Amino acid sequence: MPATPAWPPQSTPRLFVETELAPGPLRIDGPPAHYLIQVMRMKAGDPVKLFDDRTGEWLGIAQAVGKRDLVLDVTDKLREREPVPDLWLCAAPIKKGRVDWVAEKACELGVARLAPVLTRRAVVDKLNLDRLRSHMIEAAEQCGRTALPELVEPVKLPALLRDWPEGRTLFFADETGGTPAAQAMQAHKGPAAILVGPEGGFDAEERDAIRAHPAAVGIGLGPRILRAETAAAAAVSLWMATAGDW
Repeated sequence: MPATPAWPPQSTPRLFVETELAPGPLRIDGPPAHYLIQVMRMKAGDPVKLFDDRTGEWLGIAQAVGKRDLVLDVTDKLREREPVPDLWLCAAPIKKGRVDWVAEKACELGVARLAPVLTRRAVVDKLNLDRLRSHMIEAAEQCGRTALPELVEPVKLPALLRDWPEGRTLFFADETGGTPAAQAMQAHKGPAAILVGPEGGFDAEERDAIRAHPAAVGIGLGPRILRAETAAAAAVSLWMATAGDW
């Protein structure tokens, strides 16, 4: 007897929507509609998986497909919103393209918050947060995630340290060395953040200020010098493997 095909199919497109999802009709327009209509060639009766970063993942069925918009019938909830490990990534802005990559990987790896930190040696002092959020959304759509990292406004390093919340460990990726990262993360469980500097690193005064902070734990990421974006991904991966949900 032939097996019943899975429904919805594994190839069903996934789409993030800003609207909180619930059963009923949902109109899609703009770039998402262009993607479904022109790229995916969606027609009436075709399924789409929807998620909103709040309620989970839902099944939508195309009811009316126009040239520039379509109406979906939101039917069943497929999954609840996934639990997210309590890890922040506090990263100095780096060049366009590389900072986009950091945002994308922060989403893929399961970071709860991405917080840009302005430092003295950063070569970038302005960020297009809308572009970064778009990269995170695309990563979540492709990777099957039902949650997105919170993206906050850039903050200067002194303000970050001044307002640091009690009870959250600040793992400082110190290029001059520190406790091996995996060892430090095993020893400090609970809410955490990883602080990564810019291409030129932190200057001496910044490094001293970070080290003096009671929440800071200096960590080393091995014997090789890593680029800023590599250090961010490596440190997040180590935390997820030792204290996160891997």
